[in-house]
Amino acid sequence: MKLGHFNGINLDNLIEELEAMGKSHKRELKSRLAILLMHLLRWKYQSTKLTNSWLETIREQRLQLLLQLEDSPSLKALLEEEFEQWYQYARKEAARETKLSLDTFPESCPFTREAVLDSDFLPK
Repeated sequence: MKLGHFNGINLDNLIEELEAMGKSHKRELKSRLAILLMHLLRWKYQSTKLTNSWLETIREQRLQLLLQLEDSPSLKALLEEEFEQWYQYARKEAARETKLSLDTFPESCPFTREAVLDSDFLPK
């Protein structure tokens, strides 16, 4: 469709499509954040089992999160709003995957939002 030719647009369909795209972007952001947080927790609390694949997962999730935030800056607010909620999910998944007690992982995220997205940050 060329600029200026709006007569053939079904506005209801367009709105529905835009809303679906927005939901998809939000889901992807949440999923990538949860995976990243879970791997950072595993890195910090299961350091005897560190693997290159964990490091690659951390790098890939960070890259994709940063690209998504660059493409859709409005998602930054969602990241801020739901960070702790997704940390709680990641905490439970980290406990399940590592078979460590949930109490091993702090109730509040031990990493700042900035550190989570920082390509040079790895927990000690």
